[in-house]
Amino acid sequence: MLDRVQKGPIASYDVSTNARKLRVGIVGGGFMGQVHGRAALVSGATVVGAVGSSPARAEAAAEATGAERGFATIDELLASDIDVVHVCTPNNTHRDVTLKALEAGKHVVCEKPLATSVQDAAGLQAAAFEAGLVGAVPFVYRYHPMVRELRTRIAAGDAGTITSLHGSYLQDWLAGADDQNWRVDDTTGGPSRTFADIGSHWCDLTEFVTGDRIAAISAQMRTVRAQRGGVEVRTEDLATAQFRTEAGVVGTIVVSQVAAGRKNRLYLEVSGTESSFGFDQEDPDRLWVGRREASQLLTRDPETLSPPAARVNRLPAGHAQGYQDAFDSFVADSYAAVLGDHPDGLPDFAAGARSARVVDAVLRSAADDSAWITVDNA
Repeated sequence: MLDRVQKGPIASYDVSTNARKLRVGIVGGGFMGQVHGRAALVSGATVVGAVGSSPARAEAAAEATGAERGFATIDELLASDIDVVHVCTPNNTHRDVTLKALEAGKHVVCEKPLATSVQDAAGLQAAAFEAGLVGAVPFVYRYHPMVRELRTRIAAGDAGTITSLHGSYLQDWLAGADDQNWRVDDTTGGPSRTFADIGSHWCDLTEFVTGDRIAAISAQMRTVRAQRGGVEVRTEDLATAQFRTEAGVVGTIVVSQVAAGRKNRLYLEVSGTESSFGFDQEDPDRLWVGRREASQLLTRDPETLSPPAARVNRLPAGHAQGYQDAFDSFVADSYAAVLGDHPDGLPDFAAGARSARVVDAVLRSAADDSAWITVDNA
């Protein structure tokens, strides 16, 4: 069994401590741009500038992200003295903005999905590799300490033989008949909404903690609100899928953006012959460990975390650590990679391209009456 005792100081993530201070730019001043901006500042970088949705929104974007100034265009931002570009724009722009940044010699942190098609996502992965630049995608739930604890225990064999994987990712922010967002429009958000937006997080997390990839999937989708604001909706409000992994483990997932009362509830349960584990993103400081003789609820505590979990721990026991903390750790690891380090578990453009292939398989299955589709594991 795993030696779980890890004592010592809580991890520091100021990337400016032992190296030059990175200079970054942020494209997009909405909610995600603000999250990226806070994480950049916490990680010790200078946010040089931000680009809004229009030249008139440049200063508003700068204020929202904590940038020193607003830039009217992406080209002006790329011409400035920056090392890293954060792409926080609508999905249909990710390919062009990211490619332009890579061509300008900038490292990129691009919001998910990396692109709205497998071809474009794979192209960005190849472009970053050929340019020798870091590309990262914020699958940030990897950065909860109890997720790292779960991953470490599974790798140590604590689960025994994994028998099944199941869970859900449920939200309600589009449950109302009049709820609207650019993500609903497939020309802006891409051909998949709910699965690409949140199902991708669940699948990435599951593959990350188990080390076992989804090999084939059978899915169905449903659009509950056929119209929003008088406009036809062509993207799914919810999806369900069953799958099997390369190791032969079977699993199920339910994702929804119309589940009343659920705000951001990602839940993953790994069932094994010796132990089972349950992680709830809305209660991220705890990990349920189920055993036949007795079960227990582990609480995040730097005194008892395994070393991989302790590395992403930020606060003492009893001080709640959540989404922004996980995002901060992800950005810190992205910047560490820019500075030449190789952080364990950093979701790179390969992870973004992998996610695009899973989403594509889900779309093809749902379009073919839930046919089993093999996921391209290139």
